[in-house]
Amino acid sequence: MTTLDSHLDKDLPADNHSPASPSYEDHAASVRFAGFWMRFWAYLADLIVIGSINRIIVHPIFRAADLPLADSGIFTPANIVTSIIFYAYFVLMTKYFRQTLGKMIFGLKVVSLKDEEMSWSTILFREWIGRFISATIYIGYVIVAFLPKKQGLHDLFADTSVIHERK
Repeated sequence: MTTLDSHLDKDLPADNHSPASPSYEDHAASVRFAGFWMRFWAYLADLIVIGSINRIIVHPIFRAADLPLADSGIFTPANIVTSIIFYAYFVLMTKYFRQTLGKMIFGLKVVSLKDEEMSWSTILFREWIGRFISATIYIGYVIVAFLPKKQGLHDLFADTSVIHERK
């Protein structure tokens, strides 16, 4: 169960599942959405992980195969492979763990605001298409600081948010 409501319900006693119950509201208020700076630091940690993967695995393979790493242009073999690793990292980590290593370090988790479980289409839209759009339009990440559920543009597209896993 990955919806925000199911996340809220999991710690409630069996007799307090009514949304009108004060304990339910108290529990709902205890869920904290992750703001801009927490998500920023988690993203930087993820960039370090991805950069390390590229330098430990991709670059030596390209050197061993005598393929150029420093070609200029957007569609060079090195750029294509590193882009695939970048997007695959975010898609696969979010699908299987609901968090990347950066989010794990900072105790954050991606949750769906509408579905019980995040589908492949939701993950792909959030982590691939939405992230590409947010990176192209930088305001897509900055709006996290101003929205009530601390959603980026890619979260709005996929109807997801990032919460603090620990209380």
